Amino acid sequence: MHYIYQPAAQTATHTLLLLHGTGGDEHDLLPLGKAFGGNFNILSLRGNVLEGGMPRFFKRMGMGVFDEKDVTFRTHEMVEFLKQLSPKEGFDPHNLVALGYSNGANIAGSTLVLYPDFLAGAILYRPMQPFRNMPEFKTVRHAPVFMSNGAQDPTIHPADTLAYAGLLEKAGFDVSVHTISAGHGLVQEDLLLSKDWGKRQWPTEANA
Repeated sequence: MHYIYQPAAQTATHTLLLLHGTGGDEHDLLPLGKAFGGNFNILSLRGNVLEGGMPRFFKRMGMGVFDEKDVTFRTHEMVEFLKQLSPKEGFDPHNLVALGYSNGANIAGSTLVLYPDFLAGAILYRPMQPFRNMPEFKTVRHAPVFMSNGAQDPTIHPADTLAYAGLLEKAGFDVSVHTISAGHGLVQEDLLLSKDWGKRQWPTEANA
């Protein structure tokens, strides 16, 4: 996978895993990652799937309809890539915090489902439930998960986000859900809420 890795200036415990939305690439979320915390390593990936020339992390059948076989394949592919990359770049694969927007949030979510103890946390902007019928999954790690949706988002109903959050909570994740006055695009409130949440979860990195 194409990626950018930027180690923190000082030794960092956690690495922010940046996962872009449809049509983005590994450069898109770098400013957001830098704004989020001063002492995280930054690892930004580019999705391996093209839809009309636009990078994505997995295929879809139509708007809001995922190719779930490809979701599963690409999630396994990404996790294996991260495990292999960690010794090369020198980050701890057990301390990855996914930060994903839209399509990127969805592959982060499928990672929570298929590998429930892999991520140290997740920040999901405008997420959708990755599988129509969710498989059984459980975490013993109880990683924190931030979710934000837009009250005026035409593609995701807030009630669906709450139902998705409920499934993550039932599996043992520590979930914080926010519905804000916005559409599908990110707004300043997403960043402010997630940064405040991050300071409580990882005070050393996020307050640096």
